[in-house]
Amino acid sequence: MLLVFVGACRPREDARATAEAATAGPRVVSLVPAVTEMLFAVGAGPQVVGVSSYDKHPAEVATRPRVGALLDPDLERILSLKPDLVVTYGSQTALHEQLARANIATFTYRHGGIGDTLETFAAVATRVGRGDAGRAAAQVLPAQLTRNRMRVEGQPRPRTLLVFGREPGTIRHVWASGGVGFLHELLDVAGADNVFGDVARENIQATSELLLARAPEVIVELRAETRVAESPSPWLALPGVPAVRLGRVLSLSGDQMVVPGPRLGQAAEALARALHPDAFAHQPK
Repeated sequence: MLLVFVGACRPREDARATAEAATAGPRVVSLVPAVTEMLFAVGAGPQVVGVSSYDKHPAEVATRPRVGALLDPDLERILSLKPDLVVTYGSQTALHEQLARANIATFTYRHGGIGDTLETFAAVATRVGRGDAGRAAAQVLPAQLTRNRMRVEGQPRPRTLLVFGREPGTIRHVWASGGVGFLHELLDVAGADNVFGDVARENIQATSELLLARAPEVIVELRAETRVAESPSPWLALPGVPAVRLGRVLSLSGDQMVVPGPRLGQAAEALARALHPDAFAHQPK
C-alpha cells in the first residue's frame, strides 16, 4: 500500500515542481502591450501578474488583472499585485518616482525603430531571467523581415502615405508616419517609399494642403481594430491626391500593425501583400 501511495503522489509532486520552475523569477506588471507580448514570447507569461488596459495579445492576458495604462496607471492596483518589476513608458515620470519610493524596480520602455524593438526584446528577457530565450526570439524577427524584403525586391516602390489615425468620417486630424520609427521602417521593408521619409520625426499631423503637396501614390491606413467601412470614403474630398484619383486607398486592421513587438514580421508581410499583391500571387496567406 505504501508503494502504491508514493507512486500515485509523484505526478502531483512533479507537476508542482514544474509549475514552480515556470514561475521562477520576478513577478512582473507590464503597462506596455509591446513588452507584454515579448514577455509571453520568451516564456515569462507565468511571471506576468498584471497588464495594461490595452493588452490584447496573447489570449492569456485576458486572465490577468488590468492596472491602467500610459495616462491612467492605477498605483494602488499595481502595488496590490506585489510585483518585483514594473514595465513602464519612459514618459511616466511620476509613476517611476512612486514605484521607487515603494522599492519596486522598473523597466523603462521608449518607442523607436525595429532595432530598438530587438534590443528591448533581449533586455527585458534578460531582466526576467529568460536571456537565452530572448536572444533566440530576437533572431526570428530579422529573418522574417529579410524574407519579406526579398519577396518584394525589384517591385516598383510607390510613394506611400502611412496613416495611423484620423477623425472618423473625415480627413481631419490625420496622423501619419514620419521618417523615423518602426512604422517608417516597416514601410521600407514592405517595398514602398514614405512620402514623409525626409522628415526626422515619428509622427506628422498632415493637413489637406500638405497631403496635396506630397501627392502620395498610395495611402495605407492602419487600424488596431476593424471598423465599419466608411461610405463614401472621406478621402474622396481630396481628388487631387494621386492615390485617391487612382483608387489606391488601402486599409489594414489588427493591433499587430501598430504594436512594435514580436508580430512585426506579420505586420510587414500584411503591408507588403497590400502594396504588392502580384509578388504574393502564388503564396498562400
